[in-house]
Amino acid sequence: MLDINIDKIGDATIVECGGKLDNKEDAFRLREAITKETNAKIVVLDLSELYALENSGLGMLIFLQRWSLDHNIRLKVFNPSRSVRERLELASVMSDFEIASLPEVIALLGRTEHSYQLAA
Repeated sequence: MLDINIDKIGDATIVECGGKLDNKEDAFRLREAITKETNAKIVVLDLSELYALENSGLGMLIFLQRWSLDHNIRLKVFNPSRSVRERLELASVMSDFEIASLPEVIALLGRTEHSYQLAA
């Protein structure tokens, strides 16, 4: 079962995924969650708690990467677990994804928080 948690911070959306992305129903739930974020400039897909990625989930990640490009949204993958990273590498799609580092995500969140302070 896939757990999805979404946090919106300014024009950024953090999508935290946990559990397994191993069936079509969960893949479609992830698609629905991300494709609703049409106002986001950046979507960070946190895969640190995702421990299983099967074919349907892999196909959906590839679809979401293409969807985000078509909608001028930067999709960044953050901290894929070892098993997920190995699965992405085995499928030879790891290079298709922009991987966000921890300092980059912290800077993104800080920049967004700073924008809120300026607006207040």
